[in-house]
Amino acid sequence: MDAATILIVDDEQPIVDLVRSYLAREGFTIYEAHDGPAALHVARQVRPDLVILDVMLPGLDGIETCRRLHQETAVYVLMLTARVEEVDKLIGLSVGADDYMTKPFSPRELVARVKAILRRSRPAPIADPPDPSRVLEYGALRINLDTREVHRHGTLIELTSREFDLLYALARRPGYVFSRDELLRQVWGHDFTGIDRVVDVHIGVLRRKLDADAALIQTVRGVGYKFVTRSL
Repeated sequence: MDAATILIVDDEQPIVDLVRSYLAREGFTIYEAHDGPAALHVARQVRPDLVILDVMLPGLDGIETCRRLHQETAVYVLMLTARVEEVDKLIGLSVGADDYMTKPFSPRELVARVKAILRRSRPAPIADPPDPSRVLEYGALRINLDTREVHRHGTLIELTSREFDLLYALARRPGYVFSRDELLRQVWGHDFTGIDRVVDVHIGVLRRKLDADAALIQTVRGVGYKFVTRSL
């Protein structure tokens, strides 16, 4: 972990300097950018393990910057917000951030959050050749763990890494009712410190992307969610 590379993106230099000083003490390699376009440029050059990204940025705001980052890479993102109310907005937009902190924040807590995020397991390398036992098929829906792709009637459904992990967790145990806490542990990791409503948001996004197969993921009121197969 001490060799991890972190990109700090904030247009307030004092905040960048503060965060840099605390993370550098932990042995992280630090890069910085001060607006959205610069963040994307630096990320393409250095391929960071994690991006600390402010919401309010010149040129390109943090929400759009996060979207574009995740179009190109599965990098972890910790968003910084100026107001508590913005957390609901970020979760509602489902921009794919792994955690959120509001300003002002404790630098020590930020370091702890960064370490917790980086401890999460990354997707396993693609097997060669693919293992047929790691492919789930339910009617027209095909979920391949090795290629991390989902197809419906042969058409690829574009999912983020987190959306794929959530769908696979549900689909590998059809009929089992997962609580939100179980899904957080399995998909976001034991060290997740964010809000459990992030599960609901990602479920909503999955249902929209699955379109006609959206009913496969059912809500169990007061408990959580389950994957069903009878509609296939």
